[in-house]
Amino acid sequence: MRTQNLLRTLFFVVFSGIGVAAMGGAAICDDLLRHYQNKQLLNSVANSLKQLQSLNADYDALINALQRDPNLIERIAPATLGTRHQADDTVYPKLTPEQLDAARKALTENSSPQLNEPQIPRWIIRCSEPRRRKMLFAAGAVLILIPFVFFNPRKRTNTDQAADT
Repeated sequence: MRTQNLLRTLFFVVFSGIGVAAMGGAAICDDLLRHYQNKQLLNSVANSLKQLQSLNADYDALINALQRDPNLIERIAPATLGTRHQADDTVYPKLTPEQLDAARKALTENSSPQLNEPQIPRWIIRCSEPRRRKMLFAAGAVLILIPFVFFNPRKRTNTDQAADT
């Protein structure tokens, strides 16, 4: 008798717990989806901020170098502005636009690695679809009703009462 009541209680708790979790998941699925999207957005903004801080540090170093050595402008201006060099006794390499594009592409790929970008779990994406969300809610409701119908306490009959005394 006690083992039956213990099993009924265990099944009641398990089924109703799973049902409540399914209904709760269906109810907060959109909030979870928004949470992960906001987390991704926050990480991308943080990466952009790190890139901007790195650029600021580079520009600060360049400005400090220009303040210390005014002749540096004459050396970097042709490369920066794309003008011809004035020194006749120096050979400068000529780069093609394809080579410059390849170098620019290599530099930009290495400067912005996407590390530990949180991905939205696929189960949240699937559960956020309206049809599946309704099915999950209905399944949770059924799982809550099952224990109330099948695992409720038994009514005591006259033979059970006589056996207890």
